[in-house]
Amino acid sequence: MAQVSINSDLGEWGFSTDAGERARLLQSPCVDSDPKSEGEASPESLSRGTTSSFGAIFIVVNACLGAGLLNFPAAFSTAGGVAAGITLQMGMLVFIISGLVILAYCSQASNERTYQEVVWAVCGKLTGVLCEVSIAIYTFGTCIAFLIIIGDQQDKIIAVLAKEPEGAGGSPWYTDRKFTISLTAFLFILPLSIPREIGFQNFLSVVGTWYVTAIVIIKYIWPDKEMTPGDILTRPASWMAVFNAMPTICFGFQCHVSSVPIFNSMRQPEVKTWGGVVTAAMVIALAVYMGTGICGFLTFGASVDPDVLLSYPSNDVAVAVARAFIILSVLTSYSILHFCGRAVVEGLWLRYQEMPVEEDVGREQRRRVLQTVVWFLLTLLLALFIPDIGKVISVIGGLAACFIFVFPGLCLIQAKLSEMEEVKPASWWALVSYGVLLVTLGAFIFGQTTANAVFVDLLA
Repeated sequence: MAQVSINSDLGEWGFSTDAGERARLLQSPCVDSDPKSEGEASPESLSRGTTSSFGAIFIVVNACLGAGLLNFPAAFSTAGGVAAGITLQMGMLVFIISGLVILAYCSQASNERTYQEVVWAVCGKLTGVLCEVSIAIYTFGTCIAFLIIIGDQQDKIIAVLAKEPEGAGGSPWYTDRKFTISLTAFLFILPLSIPREIGFQNFLSVVGTWYVTAIVIIKYIWPDKEMTPGDILTRPASWMAVFNAMPTICFGFQCHVSSVPIFNSMRQPEVKTWGGVVTAAMVIALAVYMGTGICGFLTFGASVDPDVLLSYPSNDVAVAVARAFIILSVLTSYSILHFCGRAVVEGLWLRYQEMPVEEDVGREQRRRVLQTVVWFLLTLLLALFIPDIGKVISVIGGLAACFIFVFPGLCLIQAKLSEMEEVKPASWWALVSYGVLLVTLGAFIFGQTTANAVFVDLLA
């Protein structure tokens, strides 16, 4: 694709070019890339990464797979069975891959290295701020979901260790869900979240997700006698039921925010090469999600829990190991997501103050600790009083749809509109129309999710 200069002059917005450490925000912990200086504005400067195409595939898969895996059997149930679930995932995968390619093209065209920087440069100030606020809300909601997952898995593990039936009255205070979540959060999550930089890589997510998938498949092939499936749906209850499964799929496949720094970390950051990388990565992720979704749904049918591991008996040792993996994975994932959200909040604050980073070093540590403690306490309180992981996944899945569809669609539309050639290529209108389709689809998923979250509970 031809190189296009898109809103490359950031000074027209009236903000300091380095306010908020723009090039550092949302850098993937797994990506070895450095922020570019003012003089590095050519495409050649973006091709100094060290990641091979194979390594990029692994990093994208790592960014994609995570705790969202636990919700896919319930998504198949919501969609109306195996056929509907497979069809929905295959159809959405086309748009998911195209969104990743669009982001790489716009990153190359605008010479920007992070997701929100690309949106700022391509779509302008208003959309850029909206994107950063969305990222902050999304990471905040995901942190709440992670704490709920920790509580769910701990409930099952404690029930075995205490040798008491789950939900039995008169349990000791130290086995109470609110106490165990709070204790784990204060002992492990808060200390990991306060440092300025992330000093670890979350390989536990990869190990944990693959192990969970293997256990779900094995338990479907050789089920335990006490596990009896509910109704196995073969068709959707209504066409709207299919769309209700979309937020879960969006949450599972959302790796778009970290895709831009991954693209720029490659030895040869070319759009064509990137297309092959993300296609291979999404096919791998699709196989994992489908294996878990199909086997988990067929094992439990319509009675499957929003978190599939909760459907298995507490005393199953193999499943207990899977629960331990998920807890360890989520403990580190929370810190990574919090780092990303805190960086965006920090950037917004410094832009609002119109203050360069180097002039604010003295107050950075105090503000970082305050931001971390407030973020941590709010997510913990909400997790303690929102026990239904399904509702949280639905809401943040709607936001994930914005990162997958809406912002890439807006970037594509704006990028094509900014091409001022007298004779536009034949594909110009087709690409603009595709961008409109992406925005419409993402807005529909987000609107439907928001409406369900707000109105369904009120009507109930």
